[in-house]
Amino acid sequence: MIKVGIVGGTGYTGVELLRILANHPQVKVEVITSRSEEGIAVADMFPNLRGHFDLAFTVPDVERLAQCDVVFFATPHGVAMSLAPELIARGVKVIDLGADFRIKDVAVWEDWYKMSHTCPDLVAQAVYGLPEVNREAIASAQLIACAGCYPTATQLGFLPLLEAGLVDHRRLIADCKSGVSGAGRGASVGSLLCESSESFKAYGVAGHRHLPEIRQGLSLAAGKPVGLTFVPHLTPMIRGIHATLYATLKDPVDQGLQTLFAERYAHEPFVDVMPAGSHPETRSVKGSNVCRISVHRPQNDDTVVVLSVIDNLVKGASGQAVQIMNLMFERPENEGLQQVALMP
Repeated sequence: MIKVGIVGGTGYTGVELLRILANHPQVKVEVITSRSEEGIAVADMFPNLRGHFDLAFTVPDVERLAQCDVVFFATPHGVAMSLAPELIARGVKVIDLGADFRIKDVAVWEDWYKMSHTCPDLVAQAVYGLPEVNREAIASAQLIACAGCYPTATQLGFLPLLEAGLVDHRRLIADCKSGVSGAGRGASVGSLLCESSESFKAYGVAGHRHLPEIRQGLSLAAGKPVGLTFVPHLTPMIRGIHATLYATLKDPVDQGLQTLFAERYAHEPFVDVMPAGSHPETRSVKGSNVCRISVHRPQNDDTVVVLSVIDNLVKGASGQAVQIMNLMFERPENEGLQQVALMP
């Protein structure tokens, strides 16, 4: 059995990790932490987990966490980097669902996250956690920087086009929409029902923290720095990300785009390339670890439109983290992740 610890278990990604791991046949959750909820039973805070976990939240303790095989950090930025070095030194595998190790240029990270990085030496060691790109490196890694939600949907949509060199890498547009759960479980006016319901708005147009992460991944795929306009939006739903992605073909002659995407993801267990002409919906992936993609070329012109949908809490966070854990421990990649999406 894989002994698991979770740091930061009271947020949406933390409870989603518990929901998924409850059905994983080779996992035992040994410890789950929360400074603010110390002593409270997990099942009392999250009744959906009654009968699945007989655990209470505890204050993070390195000695207890070091007894685990792997520790997930479902925490805000700045937390993982304070505890990860000691755990790594003691041989524990670490999967950070936050942003502490995603961006390789530490100066860029510090500029976007407005704080000093306390262990920049580990940034170079960390493997970026997008299995569809780094599967082999993930399998042998000790520290994983799990890809973010917007970056997952956006990169999976653009990757085939950039890897094949078919589009102008300087003119990429990502028009992305997220459910309210993407803002986290903390109380804030913007996520109140009366504030977000029956409304739709863009935010972070001048710059969003996921922008350098997306640029980093897409630039690696293209083999050169990309130009990307990324505009996120808040939509009145709980879960889901819908990324509408635009790129300009270098050559307007038919490029066989449907075949390109189908072949790129033919062996990916969690990427579903839909039939030509499809329009994937966020509800079709709700609660599942699947990214559904369709590719279009409106009016057979030189613009490619890719539609990419994920559940931001699953493939965009906790499900992807479990997928990564499976790879790290040589388990079947889909183990514990075969939940069918919820409909309606």
